[in-house]
Amino acid sequence: MLIPDPKYPELRRRRFRPIPVRMLVPNVITLLAICAGLTAIRLSIEGRMELAVAAIVFAAVLDGVDGRIARMIKGQSKFGAELDSLADFVNFGVAPGLMLYFWQLHELNNGGWIAAMVFAIAGGLRLARFNASIDDPNKPAFAANYFTGVPAPAGAILAMLPFYLAFLGISKPPATLTAGYTLLIAFLMVSRLPVFSGKTVKMRVPPEMVLPVFVSVVFFVALLIGYPWHILSIGSVLYLLSLPWGWKSYRDHERNAAAAQPPTTAEAAAPSTPPPAFAPAQGDGEDERPARLN
Repeated sequence: MLIPDPKYPELRRRRFRPIPVRMLVPNVITLLAICAGLTAIRLSIEGRMELAVAAIVFAAVLDGVDGRIARMIKGQSKFGAELDSLADFVNFGVAPGLMLYFWQLHELNNGGWIAAMVFAIAGGLRLARFNASIDDPNKPAFAANYFTGVPAPAGAILAMLPFYLAFLGISKPPATLTAGYTLLIAFLMVSRLPVFSGKTVKMRVPPEMVLPVFVSVVFFVALLIGYPWHILSIGSVLYLLSLPWGWKSYRDHERNAAAAQPPTTAEAAAPSTPPPAFAPAQGDGEDERPARLN
């Protein structure tokens, strides 16, 4: 064992700095979400689909909470961002795909497995593209309020719509229809469709509306607990119907930004009205023919 020489500080033993507790809290929440996703896989293998779906919904709630808590207590870290991406892939890519396969897609044999696998891979590709485009310098300012493609948590909630309908007493759709719907959600996740996120929307509640807002939130949570499959079914359908609105809103912002840009130097130097295609040459109006002899 080498004894560090105080004359050479580079040989001194490196000591890790203590990590503040506020840096650990978001990561603990993310690990709890991973535990929920893995538990959902186990519950689906055992055939307890209602609890499995509830575990994925709980993981989605935790996924929405950990980032906001990290920003609130200033506990963001690169480690936490990578862990969050891993959790999203497991919870909203692998777990829903396996749940759909164990529930009905296995009836299609290899076709059902391909649909489940494509959904899981689409979730991973969606997350990889999101991480790669975070620091894109060419992204316009208004694009920060939109996702590119359906986000992974929303994709998982949408993909489980056949579960909600079955829990409401509606008969299972054909396995081919479930596989097609799963592939549709996978396509929406990896597509370039602009999806409204609302991240940059700053909402302030007037003082006289604080208590009504509290009552509304409690009422919604009570509805979600008492009628979970009704609320999730209605929410999924409304989300799908809102996708064209997000696309139209993005296009409107894009057109407004293009109209607000000043013209370039070449465009400014160009004449406002082009000359006619067949303009007469200078002197064409004069008759150059020789005069008739008298």
